[in-house]
Amino acid sequence: MSSEIICRLGVSHQFLPKTPSVRTSQVMDQFGVNFDSGCREFIAPFDLAVPAQGIVLLTGESGSGKSSLLRTLSQQLQSQGKTVLDLAGLPFEQRCLIDALPVELDQAEQLLAQCGLGEAHLMLRRPQELSDGQQCRFRLAVAVAQRPDFVLIDEFTATLDRPLAFNLSAQMQRLRAQYGCGFLLATTHADIVDAVAPDCHLHCRLDGTVGLERVDPQKKSRRLCREHSGSVVRPSPTGRTSLGGIIEATASGCCGKPSCCGMTRTRSESACSLRLPNP
Repeated sequence: MSSEIICRLGVSHQFLPKTPSVRTSQVMDQFGVNFDSGCREFIAPFDLAVPAQGIVLLTGESGSGKSSLLRTLSQQLQSQGKTVLDLAGLPFEQRCLIDALPVELDQAEQLLAQCGLGEAHLMLRRPQELSDGQQCRFRLAVAVAQRPDFVLIDEFTATLDRPLAFNLSAQMQRLRAQYGCGFLLATTHADIVDAVAPDCHLHCRLDGTVGLERVDPQKKSRRLCREHSGSVVRPSPTGRTSLGGIIEATASGCCGKPSCCGMTRTRSESACSLRLPNP
């Protein structure tokens, strides 16, 4: 992951023409404003160096521009020959989950477990029988199994409760290491930053500025070595053992170590902060 891809990012909006009405005229008179017109630059252009197979996390309030930046980042990467799979656009297959992944059985079981679908009865269901949160995690398993350069997930963990959100976030490093794909993530939940441990963290603000944090690659490498020490646990007959995933393990299937059950970890990397100019 030594190579980097330079992407030019920024957010601008082209306002659409509007037809005046009685109510719009009243609002304009009341507040002393008029229709916006032309193009507005919301986030000033800047360059971002994205590591190959890197994890980029964008956080910020709704309306801060993170989804627009995420789409621009995806377009920039694809223009440079990288494959980006958008989780929201992946179709469902009319097959059981365990049959829908284009990998060997053992790997399919482990991948489903890492995405929070490791219970045996879930593996035997069709996607249409899953909840919204389970369907999102199944899409993640399908996307990772295809080994793209990057997987794009807008509103990452939005459909999950907080414990599951933390545990799935902690799986990003394992999925990247095992399947060689990077992740482009956007969320309003800044509490998962340490669990994801991204290479680049962009904090989008409502005033159009972006805070950037980068991880020291050497420290990240040492942390990854610690995370991936230990063997994968085989599934029990009940399907409750974690397989290195994020479901709760049985007493006989868990060694009690964080690396076994995918428990949330905190990162100790030092990061620098960059405040981009307000447009």
